[in-house]
Amino acid sequence: MAKRDYYEVLGLGKTASADEIKKSYRRLAVQLHPDKTSGSEEKFKELNEAYQILSNSDKRQRYDQFGHAGVGSGAAGNGGGFGGFGQGQRINVDFGDLGLGDIFESFFGSGFGSGQRTGARRGRDLEEEVSLSFEEAIFGTDKELYMAVDEPCSHCQGTTVEPGHEMKECSTCKGSGQVTQVHNTILGQIRQTQVCPTCKGRGKIPEKVCMVCKGAGVEREHKDVTIKIPAGIDDGATIRLKEYGDAVAGGQRGDLFVHVKVKPHKKFTREGDLILSEEPVTMAEAALGTNLKVDTVEGPKTLKIPPGTQPGTDFKLKNLGVPHIRGGGRGDQIISIRVEIPKKLSKKQEELLKLFTDTKGFWKKT
Repeated sequence: MAKRDYYEVLGLGKTASADEIKKSYRRLAVQLHPDKTSGSEEKFKELNEAYQILSNSDKRQRYDQFGHAGVGSGAAGNGGGFGGFGQGQRINVDFGDLGLGDIFESFFGSGFGSGQRTGARRGRDLEEEVSLSFEEAIFGTDKELYMAVDEPCSHCQGTTVEPGHEMKECSTCKGSGQVTQVHNTILGQIRQTQVCPTCKGRGKIPEKVCMVCKGAGVEREHKDVTIKIPAGIDDGATIRLKEYGDAVAGGQRGDLFVHVKVKPHKKFTREGDLILSEEPVTMAEAALGTNLKVDTVEGPKTLKIPPGTQPGTDFKLKNLGVPHIRGGGRGDQIISIRVEIPKKLSKKQEELLKLFTDTKGFWKKT
């Protein structure tokens, strides 16, 4: 299926300002996020891809000039793959300066991740950051994180009750886990239901609290976590590991969000699934042609430079770009030729160039 125009995806015209692009993206991200019942994974991925291009001035200029071909077929590599990479992992999109917290708060309210929302308790979400080399991002790797996390108390097994004792009904909420407050306003009475502050929504409290965790149900521990980085991940991507966050008594663990930072490469840059590089040639090599040894992420390759190659000419090396994060091949490498002009010439070189210039002029006259 042909890709939709990125401006159409965001519901904007081609003259839209950067601020309009950001506002439209944020509004649509809230509507389409897959975690919402009204959301759509495919449309959300499409939206993220459009935003990744149009929010970057250089990529937007390329897109305006060449369309999708100018930015590569996998432009938003960092949004490529809800659905996971084992153990509940999932690639989350790059929200840039909008912030993960802002977006999730729009979905779930200000209590997201705090375990204070009405209903089942939930442990805190945790955030960590991993730094990757350019090659690690291209080919994928495993990274170890050493992190502090709340684990179920080893003494009471997370029940909050001192062993040998039981739970009893909460006297505040009478076992419902919720309390209702009535506020008198100029519009009449407003009833507000919230999590019971005594039992934290469980409906029960311990006869005797655990002597080790003091009724918290958790202990702070340090642990090693192995993160599987998928091939083709991009700078700014976020990997979500479900239930790798803090534990909480009587509820579900939070998630772990791992933010990816990719170090710049001295030779290569990336645009979507394209790897871009530049190679120098001499004037003579450009004019006469040559077989040029070039660098790729797969190692040195030989590139045939035809006679008469002009400065800035691009050559494509197929399937030597970024692997598609959801599988199914990889992009290309685009090599731009830079013709080097010598700053100093020997007397012999000057004579030869003058002779060439005179001869060229003679050809033009004839």
